[in-house]
Amino acid sequence: MKKKTLLFSGITTTLAAAAAGLFGFALSNRIMYIPKKDPEFVRERETSAQRFDEAWYNKNLKYELNIDSPNGYTIRGAMLQPLQTTNTIIICHGVTENKINSVKYARLFERLGFNSVIFDHRRHGDSGGKTTSYGHYEKNDLDAVVKTVKAMIGEDAILGIHGESMGAATMLLYAGTIEDGADFYIADCAFSDFSLLLQHIAKSEFKYGSIIPIRFVDFFVRLRDGYSFKSVTPAEAVTHIDKPVLFIHSIPDTFIPASMSLALYDKKAGTKKLKLFDKGAHAQSFNENMVEYEQLIQDFLQDIH
Repeated sequence: MKKKTLLFSGITTTLAAAAAGLFGFALSNRIMYIPKKDPEFVRERETSAQRFDEAWYNKNLKYELNIDSPNGYTIRGAMLQPLQTTNTIIICHGVTENKINSVKYARLFERLGFNSVIFDHRRHGDSGGKTTSYGHYEKNDLDAVVKTVKAMIGEDAILGIHGESMGAATMLLYAGTIEDGADFYIADCAFSDFSLLLQHIAKSEFKYGSIIPIRFVDFFVRLRDGYSFKSVTPAEAVTHIDKPVLFIHSIPDTFIPASMSLALYDKKAGTKKLKLFDKGAHAQSFNENMVEYEQLIQDFLQDIH
């Protein structure tokens, strides 16, 4: 009887481990190769919402950027120069989006006195790269973009970076682990810790609260894509950022909880500001609060300059 119990226990443990392993492999696939939005869908969505004006875009497209990534592919973007100024904002889009989603922010910053640079993250839009890494490899690409832009606009120009969702996390990882190379940062709905975010998603989507499958996912991602989730922790990176940071989030966001921006704000030393909007799902703070969003950034810029 005891042997049967041990055998049953061993089989159960093996099956549980196999199930967790399969879950980890499947989720690592979903993470690395997350389905992207169709470029035409993004363009049509932004055009119909009057956030993308193709005539304005073509008129103010000064340079098409082809930047060599340190990761071995080409980062493609655009420099938009509607104004006679060297002051520039680099805009980082979120996961599954592309640079057309960033044009709405370019128009906002035009009204605030900035030209802009928009670009496609790796494996998004027209840029190269085989996988999405949620900031790990993207931060190196952003470093290359910043260096290229600085060489174009000069050291005396004011340079800011705006990031949305994964773009915000990428920006914070860049500033906190590579170089605090901009004059200010605006982080819209960033996550604080990728492992915690995955636990949140697993619990909300799969009703699975255990951390064990996330460890399996981490193992498979390390094996297949060469990085650990520990390297995707903006909450650690933000402690090394000296420049001013504005954190933005919407309270109704269920994909990346607003509590993550609160955690980032708490860990950031020095000049910082936090705004939580009452309206807006994930990455919708601007779309749902356009006037207040623009005034918030204008006030932030006035406070730090």
